[in-house]
Order: sequence, then structure tokens, then C-alpha cells
Amino acid sequence: MAILVDENTKVLVQGITGGFGGRHAKLSLDYGTQLVAGVTPGKGGQTFDHGDHKVPVFDTVEQAARETGATASAIFVPPAFAADAIMESVDAGMDLVVAITEGIPVRDMMKVKAGIAGSNARLVGPNCPGLVTPGRGEHSQGGCRIGISPGYIHKRGRVGIVSRSGTLTYEAVWQTTQLGFGQSTCVGIGGDPINGTSHLDALQLFNDDDETEAIIMIGEIGGSAEEEAAAWAGEHGKKPIAAFIAGATAPPGRRMGHAGAIVSGGKGTAQAKKEALVAAGITVAETPAEIGSALVEATGWR
Repeated sequence: MAILVDENTKVLVQGITGGFGGRHAKLSLDYGTQLVAGVTPGKGGQTFDHGDHKVPVFDTVEQAARETGATASAIFVPPAFAADAIMESVDAGMDLVVAITEGIPVRDMMKVKAGIAGSNARLVGPNCPGLVTPGRGEHSQGGCRIGISPGYIHKRGRVGIVSRSGTLTYEAVWQTTQLGFGQSTCVGIGGDPINGTSHLDALQLFNDDDETEAIIMIGEIGGSAEEEAAAWAGEHGKKPIAAFIAGATAPPGRRMGHAGAIVSGGKGTAQAKKEALVAAGITVAETPAEIGSALVEATGWR
């Protein structure tokens, strides 16, 4: 079944005529994603051409959704305008909004969180690699790729992956592919201090997904999201979980990489997160290279 998206999901790209959005729109089309529309204000009526694909471009998300039936949106919009783009998708009735944009002001995201509350939309990101549900065809094509993840490393399988880090998402994907386990869905939730979908949200979705048999959770220093997810998993989790926490050597008070990756006041340390994970019965990898072996230990798979 997978979670959030599958091969039937119809996707639109906000910012499809930009260099970055256009490049990844092409990669998603190559992967087999049902990318049915693009949105760029002022460029409605054009088409985004790639090979045999001619994707219609609309001025607004509402127009695109009405004409094509799209239910998921990818945000490739500059930071100053990204919050408005997110809310445009929410107001247009998108079920899923995936914000790839990095550098959205915290104040803007506070407004988005308030604006999205009570809606039926789910936000993934911002500052995230997006998500992939691998297909069942050759090289796992024919699935759904929203964002910037390299599609070719994925393989349809039984491991759900949720991660704050983009590159560590790819590392976990590659290791599970090499081990032959594959992935049900991979969700990069982003490392900003204010985001949409959390580790806990993803664990709950994977916990209820019939195709997902085990979970990899990758976190970072800063905040308490991983501890909250661990506490829930310890009480309600039905599936084995392996985890890795990045940033163990980061000096307190210094931001490392992501805006949310900062330790202050003795909270959010890698050690505290690891202890919470272990207390919940989760197998913790000490290095990124050991994520796959931690999964093997957690599941007993060979």
C-alpha cells in the first residue's frame, strides 16, 4: 500500500518553469510519476515539454487542480514567496503539499502552521528532499517521486524510512536496496524548526501500513521530536525500528546544517535522543554506515 503517495497520485509542480523546479520535474516524469500540471503565475497556457510529455502550465493551483485532478503539490518556489505558495495549495484543496524550498523565514512558517490547522492538507517540509514510493517496474520506475531524491537508488520493498536529513535519507535507501529489502515509502521531513509532518506522524502512518514491515528513523540534534516519536513507539509500535541520530559531535549552541539542529539548555542532545530510542526498544546505529546492520539486528532479517 505504501503511505501518502503511490503510482496513482496526480502531482503538480509550483515553479515548474524555474531551473530547479523544471529539472526535477523532468526527473519525476522520467521516474514514471503522474506529473499532470505545472503552476507559474503569468505563464498559464504554456506547456512544459520533456520528451513525449507535454505538461500544461496554469496560472493558479486552483485552475490546475480543477482541470487535471491533481491532489499533491510540490513547491519549488523562492523562499520569499514559498509560504504563499503553500497556502495557495492548501486553499485549493490539495491533500498533500511537499515544500522543497530551503530558507523560508520562521515567521512565515508560523503563519503557515496556523493557516493549515483544521484543513485536510498534509504538509511535508519545508527544506526537505520530498518523498518517494518506488514503483514495481525496472529500476523501481512507475512509482511516485515528489521532490529531489535520486529515484534510481530506490527499490520497492518493505522498509519505511523517515528522516530529517536529505543525504542520510539517501544513505538509508541505498543500504536497504543493497540488502535486498527495498522501501515502501521514503519521507524526508526536513530539518527546519517549524515543519509539517513529524517523525511521530510518519511512524503512525507506517505502523498502520500493511506493506511496511520495518521502519528506519533518522533524526538530528535539536528539539524533542525524536524523543516524542520514541515514546509513542515504545507504547504503540507494532513493527521493528532502527534509528540513527546525526550531530553527536556538534558543540552546544552552534547550529549544524539544518536550522533546527541546535542544542541549547541541555536539551536536544544526541545522547539524550539515543537513550530515549533505546528505552523504547529501538535499535540505534552509531554511524551512518551501520544503519543497514542496525535494521538487520532489529528485524532478524538476513
